[in-house]
Amino acid sequence: MNRTCPTTAWPLERALFAMAGTVTLLSAALAAAVSPWFLLLTAFVGVNQWLYVVAGACPVSLVLTRVFGLRSAVKGVVR
Repeated sequence: MNRTCPTTAWPLERALFAMAGTVTLLSAALAAAVSPWFLLLTAFVGVNQWLYVVAGACPVSLVLTRVFGLRSAVKGVVR
């Protein structure tokens, strides 16, 4: 079986999902260990996820696109 390893970076959506999950877990741990005010960080992540769903962009997606050159795997796909 011949499998080729892709040399390209993760698509934008995968990187956004990884970052959102990491920040959510970190804020939950900080809320449990330090202060419940860290749950505001969790809410901020949720708002940014909805921004991406509704508007097609959020602040993190703009940074990842401009700085790291990540591209969407969904946009531009013709079905």
